[in-house]
Amino acid sequence: MFLRDAVTLSLQAVFSHRLRSFLTALGIAVGIAAVVLLTSLGEGIHRYVLSEFTQFGTNLIGITPGRATTTGFSGGVISNVRPLTIADAMALERLPRVIATVPVVQGNAAVKYGSRSRRTFVFGVGPAVPVVWRMEVSQGRFLPADDPRVARPFVVLGSKVKDELFGSENPLGRAIRIGGEQFRVLGVMTSKGQLLGFDLDDAVFIPAGRALALFNRDSLMQIDLLFAEGSNSEEVARRVRQLLIERHGDEDVTIVTQDQMLEVLGSVLNILTLAVGALGGISLLVGGVGILTIMTIAVHERTGEIGLLRALGADRRQILALFIGEAVVLASLGGIAGLAIGTGGAWLLGVLVPALPTYTPWRYVVAAELLAATIGLLAGVLPARHAARLDPVEALRAE
Repeated sequence: MFLRDAVTLSLQAVFSHRLRSFLTALGIAVGIAAVVLLTSLGEGIHRYVLSEFTQFGTNLIGITPGRATTTGFSGGVISNVRPLTIADAMALERLPRVIATVPVVQGNAAVKYGSRSRRTFVFGVGPAVPVVWRMEVSQGRFLPADDPRVARPFVVLGSKVKDELFGSENPLGRAIRIGGEQFRVLGVMTSKGQLLGFDLDDAVFIPAGRALALFNRDSLMQIDLLFAEGSNSEEVARRVRQLLIERHGDEDVTIVTQDQMLEVLGSVLNILTLAVGALGGISLLVGGVGILTIMTIAVHERTGEIGLLRALGADRRQILALFIGEAVVLASLGGIAGLAIGTGGAWLLGVLVPALPTYTPWRYVVAAELLAATIGLLAGVLPARHAARLDPVEALRAE
């Protein structure tokens, strides 16, 4: 039997039972579509979260008070004996390879201008925010490098706060009240968007020293440190730890590098992507069982055909290849349909729900199609082996 004849016979067997072949391929198609769609969602979320973490750059170190391991974000409970101070931030800025530091105090307060009022995030920060946090000023300028002990009451507005309080009016030089204290508007930030629930556009930025007094705190919530590109983050973190031990007398802070956060986050998101892909794999397993069932039925129905082929000179390997080929064709056709459904569904989700990130890497597409063919191969082996072992005389007698 020539290869062309074997392919022709396999295709004829598939298309001669259209409904049965369609239902069998549909099981694989649903499984492949589920795998592609779910992994597209997982990969999209993976990329979205990583982009959120890295929008401030990857050469950052977060320093928070307390020995307990934290996520490195502001808002942690202050439990150390020695407070984390603005002086600590200024001392860290003098370390080798350190470009700038940002002391951070965060709270919530009412911001008023005339008869308009809005409750919003208040960030007490240093003048290096545009450099460290990669934010730009659209109007005016950012906070000046004042002595933190006597910082002037200046404020920089997020774009949303500016629109809510001033509309089309120029806010520069205007006086607003934050938590009962008066501040003069020095600038307006370019829209930045949200970061892990914090809307940086719906926020105001005041000097860290003023924020400590406003919220009646004696410790910073965090210090963000920007180091030079190409530096070893672990070495910089070691120097930071050593300096703070010298200043505080003990290791009473938690230091988290951006590399550490991304490594942990990446491993968690990879597991998430694999988990949602495995859920789709259950549908593929069901589709594989369907192919196994259909091919077993086909062997029993075509016993006479097998006997005739054996009588005409086809050997066992050719019979084996014939039925395995038929199973692979069924699975591959289902796989192609599943890829179209899955990628189309991912695209449609992205259009209908823009906030839901989806991304379909080509490696998943290729892997899904190979997986479909492999399932067809494995599901066709047992029925094909049974067909190949049939005695030609007995097979013809069954006809």
